[in-house]
Amino acid sequence: MSDATLHMTDRDPDDFAVQIADQVESFLVAVTEVAKGDEPDSAVPFLLLEVSQLLLAGGRLGAHEDIVPDERYEPDPGPEADVDQLRENLARLLEPIDVYSEVFDPYEPRTAPVPARISDDLTDVITDLRHGMVHYRAGRTTEALWWWQFSYFSNWGSTASAALRALQSVVAHVRLNQPLAALDGLDTDQGLGDDTLEIEAGRVMVEEIGGPLGMRPVV
Repeated sequence: MSDATLHMTDRDPDDFAVQIADQVESFLVAVTEVAKGDEPDSAVPFLLLEVSQLLLAGGRLGAHEDIVPDERYEPDPGPEADVDQLRENLARLLEPIDVYSEVFDPYEPRTAPVPARISDDLTDVITDLRHGMVHYRAGRTTEALWWWQFSYFSNWGSTASAALRALQSVVAHVRLNQPLAALDGLDTDQGLGDDTLEIEAGRVMVEEIGGPLGMRPVV
């Protein structure tokens, strides 16, 4: 993509930069709205949809040739917006399924799974995307695309992919009536055996996640 194309100001909806920016903006608005907790029953499937759509934009950035910024040094975008409240709201909303296991690098031999939180992942992704959006809104289109592409490879791409896998797994467990082995927030100090714990976790999953989402388990 030439600099002339990157700096088009008529906001042609077919322009690559406009399409990426629109998808980023859609994700930022959607996740912020979900975090308000006004519609908790649809939070998980809605987040699954939004992260999936964002990763389509990420895939386009990843497949695109390297974008070179106009300036050697990045213009100062100003202070980063605080995301602590957003993170806390998402953590409360997703409390039953917020914690999951993730392998940081699938190509690293014998890498042990590590605990992660969907709420942390989503706010980390939002921080990266907002950074680029500051450049885009200031008219620094090339800088914005460079940042979104660079941070896709270095952070938000893998982070969003991990969150997507976790969200998809939750929906799949509910739809297929497969109890989760454990849930964050479940009281495990009740002397429950492994089999009992799995059954109890499955019950909590269906009642707190599947029921409100209107998902019917497979009979």
